[in-house]
Amino acid sequence: MKRFVYADNAATTRVSEEVVAAMLPYFSEQYGNASSPYRFGQASKEAIQKAREQVAAALGAEKPLPNRLPEVFFTSCGTESDNWALKGVMHAMAKRGKRHLITTNFEHHAILHSAQALEKEGFSVTYLPVDHEGLITPEQVADAIREDTALVSVLYANNEIGTLLPIPEIGAVCHDRGVLFHTDAVQAVGNVPIDVKAQHIDLLSLSGHKLHAPKGIGALYIRKGVVLPSLIDGGAQEFKHRAGTENVPYIVGLGTAIEAACRDIPARAARLQAMRDRLIDGILERIPHARLNGSRTRRLPGNVNFSFEGIEGEGMLLWLDQEGICASSGSACTSGDLDPSHVLLAIGLPHGVAHGSLRLSLGDDNTMEDVDYILEKLPPIVERLRAMSPVWERILAGEPVE
Repeated sequence: MKRFVYADNAATTRVSEEVVAAMLPYFSEQYGNASSPYRFGQASKEAIQKAREQVAAALGAEKPLPNRLPEVFFTSCGTESDNWALKGVMHAMAKRGKRHLITTNFEHHAILHSAQALEKEGFSVTYLPVDHEGLITPEQVADAIREDTALVSVLYANNEIGTLLPIPEIGAVCHDRGVLFHTDAVQAVGNVPIDVKAQHIDLLSLSGHKLHAPKGIGALYIRKGVVLPSLIDGGAQEFKHRAGTENVPYIVGLGTAIEAACRDIPARAARLQAMRDRLIDGILERIPHARLNGSRTRRLPGNVNFSFEGIEGEGMLLWLDQEGICASSGSACTSGDLDPSHVLLAIGLPHGVAHGSLRLSLGDDNTMEDVDYILEKLPPIVERLRAMSPVWERILAGEPVE
């Protein structure tokens, strides 16, 4: 049988045994409604409170107190958190005459599409361009801030090329200028140390299924003193900010997962970086005309993203799947889209090169043997696809290719 290698952890992760064990009682034993006053229901309320404390501790947020407005609110996913952060802040600040949003041109579509929706409502949006590694500078942010700027939203780590942005420095600029700062940290939480207070972060989005919790649970950190409109009207759940009966098992799962992911980030990151660097070096050594996308050093510990001239990413994915290797050619949220990645175009890649991208994202379950297996199977796949490509023949002949 072929080896099975799951190298798409940026798309989603396996729910861990520890998380499953923590969740199980809340499906069939402790299934009470957290809003019910009797002890059976209050056990669910206490479980939600514990999970809120776990998420707050992982982010460096204030420890939530029972029956007091917290800084951590549970949502269904990172996309919901992003939508709530951007639309909530902009609608609230519009009452003060501040209708300008600053973000970048290579954010996750949850941010970009939210920004575009706000533009349709008459808000003004500045999209800062990133450099060839996917970086912006604090000076770019400072230069873009205006009198009517309400919010700056910059992702912590890019979901495709893994670039880590200078979040503490950007946060400091926003703090000095009196502008709220949000970061989409869906890919970063558990992979790099985060301290929302020290890094001047006012709002932060995260998602459970990127760190071994189930799909369908996320959170939004909202610094105390920042007031957002309620996301969903109805009951009093989530302190009247997001009505609807709480998904207790998934909330418990998120709390358990984020605590485990942040237990020893340096050791976890070192292990992933060793595999990442071996994979990057091996691809560069074995495959000609391969381009590493993103920064070599300022990148997520498990992220590897390459473009291979002369071929398209979809072909690679199909052949890798035949060898038991799961990967992606971009964001999982845009699978099936034939257009080249907006992230790769943003860092300056031509359309033809951007089409030949491959993302390999390593996680806790991967091993060096997995890396060696990828390095064994990927080069002949690229060679085989290039042998069938008329574009590759033009590249070898030195002809220009768009």
